[in-house]
Amino acid sequence: MLISKKMAASINRQVGREFGAMLQYVAIASHFAAESLPELSAFFYAQAEDERTHAMRFVKYVVDAGGRSAIPAIAAPKCEFASAEEAVRKSLDWETEVTGQINTLVKQAIDESDYTTHSFLQWFINEQLEEVSTMQTLLDIVRRAGEDRILHVEEYLSRRGGHKAISTNVESPP
Repeated sequence: MLISKKMAASINRQVGREFGAMLQYVAIASHFAAESLPELSAFFYAQAEDERTHAMRFVKYVVDAGGRSAIPAIAAPKCEFASAEEAVRKSLDWETEVTGQINTLVKQAIDESDYTTHSFLQWFINEQLEEVSTMQTLLDIVRRAGEDRILHVEEYLSRRGGHKAISTNVESPP
């Protein structure tokens, strides 16, 4: 077994968080769909799919490393938002929280001298930089547009190609 039971349990908790993020993004996407904002809706549906992929990446890793997958209960997401800014702010807060959770997993891997898990987690470190940056940029755009001009955000996302339209595509220097 390449992974300790303690590390497998910690990653399984993260699986729940990733699925929780997926559900939160579905709730935000459906909120925007109900508000007739198809570009924001599509953006967050795509974000939900990304989070599902992250959860599955963790599940597969635990099993491949010889651990047991145990998906925890997932709390219901927040479904109603007073404004677009509130919904996007929720997303940024979530991504910032997930970044801290990933960092905690990295520290645990280091403390356990689990270099395989440490290596596996590096992808998530880079992904979280992109996720936080993307949500911060979207929040800035929503704030600049204001609630009475939210259609400008729709137009921006449409022009930029929707999902990941505002991604900074942060990569490590060569």
